[in-house]
Amino acid sequence: MRRVTYSMGVSLDGFIVGPDGGFDWPGLDDDVFQLSMDEIHDVDVHLMGRRLYEVMLYWETADQDPTLNAAEREWTALWNSLPKVVFSTTLTEVQGNARLLSGGVAEEIERLRAEPGDGEIAIGGAGLAEAAAHLIDEYKIRVFPVLVGGGIPFFARNERLVNLDLVENRTVGKVVYLRYVTVR
Repeated sequence: MRRVTYSMGVSLDGFIVGPDGGFDWPGLDDDVFQLSMDEIHDVDVHLMGRRLYEVMLYWETADQDPTLNAAEREWTALWNSLPKVVFSTTLTEVQGNARLLSGGVAEEIERLRAEPGDGEIAIGGAGLAEAAAHLIDEYKIRVFPVLVGGGIPFFARNERLVNLDLVENRTVGKVVYLRYVTVR
């Protein structure tokens, strides 16, 4: 069965964006960017909400930017070819290799799991991760060396116990990378 993964950068105090909506934190360097690129190679489809979709729209046309370095060009090619599902009740259309759904995150994951393939079903964004928390098989966390004091938390506050096993941890520049699998 295809694994469902949730991967995001997070501040040391547990937020994926700060109170101002920003996430331009210290420690985002070429090595951390490469880590994200390495992760995306294992993904068959990426699920995201409207906010993350709008942030990632930049990459739809980034290849036209002559100042991109080789790694950014590689990311652009990988990201643009990756099928995406955008969950939104306010958008009426999406661009690139994406399709729009207005609900049913858990149902979409079950449908995708039934399809052939062994690549990951990646979840991006705390809202979707909360809606599909009971289906997440693996958490991939890049902990940045910053305290932001508030914002959108990485983990849902759903008062549900989830046991995890640490399967990888390493330092990448100033960032700590943690990978946990859900114990079922």
